[in-house]
Formats: sequence, C-alpha cells, structure tokens
Amino acid sequence: MSPPRLTEASLHSARSGTILPTYDRSATRFGIVHIGPGAFHRAHQAFYADTLLHSDKRWAISALSLKSTGLRDSLAPQQGLYTLIELGAAPRARAIGAIRELLVGSTDADAAFARLSGRDTRLVTLTVTEKGYCLDPRNELDLANADIAHDLKNPPSSTGQGPRSTIGWIVEGLKRRRAAGLPPFAVVSCDNLADNGAVLKRALVAFARQSDADLAHYIENEVVCPRTMVDSITPATDDDLRERSRKITGLDDAWPIQREPFTQWVVEDLPVMRDADWVSVGVTLAKDVSVYDRAKLRILNGSHSTLAYLGSLRGHESVADAMRDEQLAQFVELLMTEDLGPSLGASPGLDVQHYISAVLARFRNPGIRHLLSQIAWDGSKKLPVRITATLTEALRAGRPIHRLVMPIAAWMRFVVRQAKANVAIVDPDAKRLTDIGNACTGDARADVARFAVCESVLPPELFADEKFRRELETAYGRLATPHSAITPELSS
Repeated sequence: MSPPRLTEASLHSARSGTILPTYDRSATRFGIVHIGPGAFHRAHQAFYADTLLHSDKRWAISALSLKSTGLRDSLAPQQGLYTLIELGAAPRARAIGAIRELLVGSTDADAAFARLSGRDTRLVTLTVTEKGYCLDPRNELDLANADIAHDLKNPPSSTGQGPRSTIGWIVEGLKRRRAAGLPPFAVVSCDNLADNGAVLKRALVAFARQSDADLAHYIENEVVCPRTMVDSITPATDDDLRERSRKITGLDDAWPIQREPFTQWVVEDLPVMRDADWVSVGVTLAKDVSVYDRAKLRILNGSHSTLAYLGSLRGHESVADAMRDEQLAQFVELLMTEDLGPSLGASPGLDVQHYISAVLARFRNPGIRHLLSQIAWDGSKKLPVRITATLTEALRAGRPIHRLVMPIAAWMRFVVRQAKANVAIVDPDAKRLTDIGNACTGDARADVARFAVCESVLPPELFADEKFRRELETAYGRLATPHSAITPELSS
C-alpha cells in the first residue's frame, strides 16, 4: 500500500521522530517574497523562516519562480509542504511549512506583483545564482543582456506580463510600492557573489536609471540591500532521497530536499534585520560580513581544495573518505590552525577556532558523500582566491609557507596525472593544462616552471620569489610519492 501524500491533512500520520510545524499556517502572513526557490533556498532560508514562524507569524514565504513550473506543480498539491532531510550519522526529517504560496512569473504575474506590493511584504530574498544578476565582467549591470534589454524595452505596465529578469521584477515591485505610498521592502541576496548587497543595489539603480531617474534616486537612497554570506552543503534531490524520505516519515513527498546539519546565514546588521528576532533562530547579524566571507573562502574552501587534490592523489573518493586518512586529516587541521586561520587577522564577531572545529566536523560527516573529483573542478579559478592570496600574504609577512604550497603542488600533480591518463580536466583552462600535464617529465624544477604560464594561480611576482619557488619545487617533488609526502609537513 502506498504511503499518503504529504499534505496538511496527512501530517498527523507522519512517523514518530519527524519534526512537524506546530504553528497554524493559515494564521501566518506573507512577509517574504523569495525569487528562485531552488533546493538551497528550501534547505536554508525557508528553514530559518519556518523556525521563526513558531514565534512570529509575519514571515511566511511567497515563492516566485521566474520561468520554471516544476516546483509549483510538485508542491502545490502538498500546500507548499516538503521534507527536509538532515544528513548526519543518523538522518533526521523535518516537514517545512514556511512556503505557503508558489507562483511562476511567466503565468502568475498579477499575483506576484500583488505580493510584491503587499503591505506585509518586508523582505525580498534571492537565490538566483550569479548568472541571475545579469552582470558584466566588472560586476555592473549588463545592459546588453537579452533579458535586461527585453525588460527595459517592454515594461510590465505596457505588456501586462512579468519581466524576464530578476532585476526587472524587483525594480517594478519597488516602483509599484512607491506609487502606492508603501515603504520599500529590503532586498536580500543569498547568493555566493562577492559583496552581494552592494553589487545588487548598483544593478537595481542602473536598471531604474534607464527609464526613471527619480525611481533610481529613490532606490539608491531608500532601498536597503544587506550584504550576506550563506553556507550549507545541499546535494541534489534524486529518487534515492525520495525513498529515504518515505521510509523516515511514512509520507510520500514529490520533492524532498537534503542538506548537511550545519547551516550558516550571516546578514549585515542593519535596522531592517532587527524587525524580527532572526538571531533567536540561528541567523548571525554582523557589522562586517566580509570577516565571515574570508573565513569561508580560506578555511572552508581552501581546505576543501587541499583535500581534493591531496586526497585524490592518495586514492580517496570523498571528503569523508579523505578525513579517515589520519595523516591527511592531521595535515589539513594544522593547515587551518597554523596558516589559514591566522591569515584572517582581526575577526570581530567570529570565533575562528570554533569555526575550524565546525568545518572539521563537517568534513568528517559520513552522511554527506562530497566527491573530491567535483571539488577539484576549476582549480585555475578556485586556487587564486582560496590559497594563492593567503600564500602571498604569508610570504610578505615572513610566515612559513611550506604547508600552503602543498595544495598548489598537489593541483599540479593532479593535472599531470589526469593528462597522462587521458582523463578530461574540468577547468576553463583545460586545454592548456592538458598540454602542460602531458609535457611534464617528473623533474620538479622543470615541471613547476611549465606551470608558470598559469598566472592566475602563480602570479609572476609570486613566481619570481626564490623562496616560494624553492618551497613549491620541494613540495612537488615530495608528491611523487603522495602517501609519504605530507609527513614532513606536519611539523611547523
């Protein structure tokens, strides 16, 4: 017999241990419009809103997909309910009730604009990926972008249809609120985009300026776009997850989601974010979000890349597998505590050692199978910000760099191995890296010199430093036998 479909009526049938909403969903008010309700939003911001709704009924979510109907069609029969599975050693299920409305911009434009213009709407949040901001290489609004050009030429008031771009939707929503004499909503980017709040605001102002200078001035002076940082590993939904969800809850969910137990949402501490007690549900309000950005980039992402290349060379497949390698785990912990953590400098509001402990626990989580091969993708783009910047600072400050050169040396060895095995290298610079890898002979000095053309990873001024080059050549030479290479690196 098939289990019942997840709905409000069937919640009482959920198996013991499933965490359920205990608030009256019908009594909540729509305080948030979220654009781009993919898996990350439903595992992250909607989770925080769901927790807050138990004490503050003003923060139900109207979810707006600009084009795709998939989520609406799957969750509408469930009244927006879905299952969140936390992937710890013992998976835990929670029914999330924060999303009470699912709209599609291409078909529900009037309803979406009514919600954006609603008196109760206080926040518009976004998870649309970097592409959704329609930016040029300078992180400014790309007026030549096809969706932006369309929206500027075809304003919704003249077509009766919704915009094609996220920026177009937000600006039109703000325009209508202003016309109605309502205060503007805050616009909160939850995408991994450097200085996301400031970048978003510039894009909104630039869009408005094309047709309405007064509106642009209003947005520039009245609209708040806090800077944020978000973090939680959220693997994609598949049939295995649907079956796992059924077994845990006893209910059939068309689109459950999963994530690791760890989740982090840091938001710039502005008055608009004090309108609710977000801190009580785990949100961090910070004067300087960049501190948390740097910690994530260097400690989490830098260590991830280190594990990816060293772990792969040592025959491991996933992060958890690599962390069961005692030597490698000790090396990564030392890299964090002695090199990456100290590189943050003054970190007001952030307990660096606590953050390192949390990252190590995440890496060891057996419930998440995060493949090293995927983390290894795009090394020429990731390593400059994850490792090279820290290494350059350490060299200038006279700090040791013998551990920091290891992930770069391991990346080189990884490239060589993939090229010579005729395995495709996933990287924007794949062709050049493949040519370099095939040309390498194993001689440390000659091979390292070949990689000097990868100036994003090895800036010329850094490569010209004799100490750096010597340390890198030594690390590369040791990695000819990766299982013994890191042992000397464990001492400072």
